[in-house]
Order: sequence, then C-alpha cells, then structure tokens
Amino acid sequence: MNTDEYLSSNGIQLPSAPLAAGLYKPMMIVGDLAYLSGHLPILEDGQMMLGSVGQDRSIEEGHIAARQVGLNMLATLKAGLGSLNRVVRVIKLLGLVQAPSGFTQHPQVVNGCSELFKNVFGDDYGVGTRSALGVSGLPGGVMVEIEGVFQIRE
Repeated sequence: MNTDEYLSSNGIQLPSAPLAAGLYKPMMIVGDLAYLSGHLPILEDGQMMLGSVGQDRSIEEGHIAARQVGLNMLATLKAGLGSLNRVVRVIKLLGLVQAPSGFTQHPQVVNGCSELFKNVFGDDYGVGTRSALGVSGLPGGVMVEIEGVFQIRE
C-alpha cells in the first residue's frame, strides 16, 4: 500500500501545509534529502497547541501535540514533493518539548510524531534517528517543535 492510500484508508486528512512565519523555508531539498524546518502543533483552524508539558499540560496532551506536528510535517512534504510516495525514509527527527526543569519524559511526548511516521512509512522506513530535548520556551508558547530530515526519490 502506498503512503497516500494508507492515509486515506485510515481516515487521516492532512492539514494545509503551514507557511513560513519568519525568515526561513519550511522545506529545502539538497540532493536526495528533504530538510524540514521546525514545525509547530498548529491545528487546521490556525490555533496552536500551547502549554508546558509536565506543568500545565499532560504527557498525553503533549503526545497529541507532537502527532499534530507530524501531520503538519507530512503536509509540508506533500506540498513540496507533490506526493508522499516520494519519501523513501525518515532519517532524523529533532523534537523540542516545552517543559519545566526536572521533567524527563520528553521521548514519550515526541513519540506522538514518531509513531505517526512509523505507521505511515512502515517499521523500517518510518523510524529514523531522533533526539528529544526539553526547553524552557518555544515560539508562541507551543508545547512541541519538531524538525526532520527525509530521504526522497526523484
């Protein structure tokens, strides 16, 4: 089953690809790699998922926010590549979680995005290398920001 068929058969609708909100490109292609700038948990209506995980937001809420980031990343890939079937594999994700000092469950939060990519691209190609870090603040007060590198085909 190809990626577009997987999304359709599982009732997953991608949001509109987010536009750059500053002086950067959401995606840049160099050779067979697509680099995605940090993406935020922006909902289809434009609202952002805000808060500090482990303080005023639960790990589950952070996990949901990370999944939303993943959907936005897929939307950017599809808009820039024409089809998600051009994605060969996930190479690297960097997840930043807004959390208080002492919070240690950043990987569980970022799993919201990683699990989505594993389901969409498969066990072998949807799981790449990853870092999950905690930070004291993120743009607009969002819970999660994730960037990634993907191998693509022509």
